[in-house]
Amino acid sequence: MIPKVFQEVIDLGDGRSITIETGKLAKQADGSVVVRMGDAMLLATAVSARTSNPGVDFLPLTVDYREKFAAAGRFPGGFFKREARPSDSEVLTMRLVDRVLRPLFPDDYHAETQVMIQLMSHDENVMPDALAGLAASAALAVSDIPFYNLISEVRVARIDGKFVINPSREELEQSDIDMMIGASMDSVAMVEGEMKEISEAEMVEAIKFAHEAIKIQIQAQERLRTAIGSPAYREYEGEKEDEAIYKKVKEAAYDKCYAIAQEASGKSERGEKFAAVKEEVKALFTEEELAENGDLVGKYFYKTNKEAVRNVILEKGLRLDGRKTTEIRPIWCETDYLPSVHGSSLFTRGETQALATVTLGTSREANQIDSPSEQGEEKFYLHYNFPPFSTGEAKPLRGTSRREVGHGNLAQRALKNMIPADCPYTIRVVSEVLESNGSSSMATVCAGTMALMDAGVQMVKPVSGIAMGLITDGEKFAVLSDILGDEDHLGDMDFKVTGTADGITACQMDIKIDGLRYDIMEQALGQAREGRMHILGKITETIATPRAEVKPKAPKIITRTIPGAFIGALIGPGGKVIQELQKATGTTIVINEVDEQGVVEILGTSPEGIATVLAKIDSIIFKPVMGEAYEVKVIKMLDFGAVVEYTQAPGNEVLLHVSELAWERTENVTDVVNMGDVFMVKYLGVDPKTRKEKVSRKALLPRPPREEKPIEKKDKPQG
Repeated sequence: MIPKVFQEVIDLGDGRSITIETGKLAKQADGSVVVRMGDAMLLATAVSARTSNPGVDFLPLTVDYREKFAAAGRFPGGFFKREARPSDSEVLTMRLVDRVLRPLFPDDYHAETQVMIQLMSHDENVMPDALAGLAASAALAVSDIPFYNLISEVRVARIDGKFVINPSREELEQSDIDMMIGASMDSVAMVEGEMKEISEAEMVEAIKFAHEAIKIQIQAQERLRTAIGSPAYREYEGEKEDEAIYKKVKEAAYDKCYAIAQEASGKSERGEKFAAVKEEVKALFTEEELAENGDLVGKYFYKTNKEAVRNVILEKGLRLDGRKTTEIRPIWCETDYLPSVHGSSLFTRGETQALATVTLGTSREANQIDSPSEQGEEKFYLHYNFPPFSTGEAKPLRGTSRREVGHGNLAQRALKNMIPADCPYTIRVVSEVLESNGSSSMATVCAGTMALMDAGVQMVKPVSGIAMGLITDGEKFAVLSDILGDEDHLGDMDFKVTGTADGITACQMDIKIDGLRYDIMEQALGQAREGRMHILGKITETIATPRAEVKPKAPKIITRTIPGAFIGALIGPGGKVIQELQKATGTTIVINEVDEQGVVEILGTSPEGIATVLAKIDSIIFKPVMGEAYEVKVIKMLDFGAVVEYTQAPGNEVLLHVSELAWERTENVTDVVNMGDVFMVKYLGVDPKTRKEKVSRKALLPRPPREEKPIEKKDKPQG
């Protein structure tokens, strides 16, 4: 018997709707829902352990998002034909959901929690990542897991000046905004997206529009929870607390931490001083007390230290390194640092440093995207690496982290719209973070801009980026420009903004508190613009405009379009012609068929090699015109004529028959022409009898006058 199913419908107001259903699938999970829009269906489940692991002082939350190839009626690529590790797009969706959910769980809830979202049915007109946050929250809403503040996420686009919620991929291509917003009923918690140089006011307007749509989706979740009987939230064991220990730690540490916080010290020095204070605090307790409550001493010291640092900022307007709230750390830049790469730059801001490289290639090097919800390729992509030595640590290397994928994606979105549409290259930017103390992703944007210009990529405009922070006690607040790593950890907001002198190109915002006011957000955006312009000035002092040409060691790329009928001739039998040509010229040749035309990309460092390839292409596609004269060269002698090639199209051969050598009768071909002779011929088209092309030397020579034969007189008959 089919169990009772509960359903809520969300009307998007334009003829589209979203349904949330529970009660049919995955009933052993603590909570499960199916979210449907069009033919797209996502199954989301939430499960949380009933007890917490001893010693765990954080929320072990795992958000997993996967797209099943069967959802789109496709087979997975690769040898094993099975979904394996998550793609970058799946990782990015996981991060979008995680960043909204995590701060809204109770601070003292530390049970192992897993939220899994799966795309089970795909609709090409629905982008499923925009539904993942709604699905995750709805699964928690119908469970007894203590998640009290429901959320949702939407994508907002602007097409012809009009905002659209959850557009299709086709609609998104026409938009100048692509933003994902996550929020609770009361406040925005997460913003991430890319824009085509919009203003700060336009960005706030888009966020407000998205928030109104999110409120409607949260109300639907609340109705669904009510419909199933409003399950009581489970009881759980919170964190161990001891007010006496907290008071003792705070009395011993607060003033000392406050004093250190206003000393304007560096990261390492400051860390050593705070660690010394912590040891002094621990010395106030016996070994037995530390054995029993050492975790509490550590937790309360962190809490005290955080409070002291925040109060220094709010009360004195001073930051850990001595800067004012709007001040940017010292910046120095350098380009052309690496001699063998196609483009490189160093960007150092305070104790954060990024080394960026650019590699130029053909369309063969494009990044292939093959997922159930999207197929295509990227001709511009950016990879971000964050090794442990960048923070002075030694950690195991376990492959590319979710954080590296997310930060790289943000920097890629910041720069990609400034790559000219007619750029012939596939471009890969790699950012190596060599030092990190705040906003290495924004350092990546700045280093990437300079490396692209150093490589000779004709960027439309240079891009800079800045990370903003927020400290607030509910009444007073301070917006911090160019935040340190410690300010990120201790603060209430991490807001990254990138853009040109004319507008915003990308953003990423995470809010750690409830109820962020829009006036604070607007101040943060305005202050961010001032910071971006300052950083942009430092970039343009180092390299103001892109190099006019690519570097000598960088490949030049020439694109030539040929008729589709000649693609086979250029490739040759089994690829023989193109392979031999690449080997002889030291070039890379890529041929793509577009609209029945062959688009030939020639990549190489030698101008002579590229010229040779172009000459070969000209030779292959050369078509003589009826009645026109062409210069030819004899390359082979035959008994019945000579094989000649057009000098303007080497390799393009034609037979010059002996009868077309001269007006006089020619007994031997060598009487008229010999190997290597160069002369002009007239193209006569295709001989209807032989169906072969025909040329004539004699047609260009003066025709000799006819010799008149004497009239023979006949004898008259005798008669």
